[in-house]
Amino acid sequence: MIRFGPLIVLAALLALWQAAGMAMRVETLPTPLAVLPELWALFASGEIWGDLRASLYRLAAGFVLALATGVPLGILCGRSAAVRGFVSPLLALFYPVPKAALIPILMLWLGAGDLSKITIIYLSVTLPIVYHGQQGAAAVEEKLVWSARAMGTGRAGVLLRIILPASLPELLLGVRVAIVIGLIVMISSEMIVRQNGLGYDIFNAMDMAQYRLTYAVIVVVAVLGFVLDATFERLRRRLTFWAPERQDQLPTGA
Repeated sequence: MIRFGPLIVLAALLALWQAAGMAMRVETLPTPLAVLPELWALFASGEIWGDLRASLYRLAAGFVLALATGVPLGILCGRSAAVRGFVSPLLALFYPVPKAALIPILMLWLGAGDLSKITIIYLSVTLPIVYHGQQGAAAVEEKLVWSARAMGTGRAGVLLRIILPASLPELLLGVRVAIVIGLIVMISSEMIVRQNGLGYDIFNAMDMAQYRLTYAVIVVVAVLGFVLDATFERLRRRLTFWAPERQDQLPTGA
C-alpha cells in the first residue's frame, strides 16, 4: 500500500481538481480532462520544446556554478571558524531577502538575457548547498581527522578523502533542497523577465486569457519538478547507501 501511496495521492488530487472544476464551472478553473488536449497539443506541435530547453539550460547553468562554489565554501565553513565567521553573517543577511526582488536589479546590471536569470538561480541555490555542506562538515567525527593526520595525510587530503565523503549525506540533502528552490526561482525569473522559457509560457498564456494553456504548462512544470527530484533522490540513495541516516526524510529548507 505504501508503495502505491504517491499514485493514490496523485489520483486523489486529480479527482479533487476535476470535481472542483465541474462544480465551479468557471473559465479560470478548467478540469483536467479539458486541460489534457491542450497538453497534448503543446508537445505534438513542438511549441514547448524550445522553451523547455531554455529553462533547463538556465537551471543547469546556475546549478553547476552553485555546486562549484557552494560545496567547497560549505565544507570550509564547517571546518574553519575564521571562514565561518566571515561567511555566516553574509548568508544570514542575504537569506531573508526575496530573490524575486533582486531580478529587476540584476536586469539593470546584467541585462534581460540569460545572464541575469542564471545569476539569480545561482544565488538562490547556493544558500542551501552552503548551509548543509557546513552542517555536514561540522558533524564529521574528529577522530577520523586525527587518524588521517597521524598517517601523514595533508590538509587537502583530509578535506577530499575524509571530510567530503563523511559530509556527503547532509550535503546531498542540501542539493535536493536546492533543486526545488532552483526550479521555483527559474519560473519566477522567466515570468518577470519575459522572453522565453516555461515561466514566460505561463504568464503569456494567462495574460491572453488562455487558461487551459496556462494549466497545461503548469502541469509540465509540476512533472518536471517531480522527475528532477525523484531522479536525484535515487542518485542520493545510491551514493549514500552506506550511511545510517535520514534516508526516508524529506529535506528541510535552509
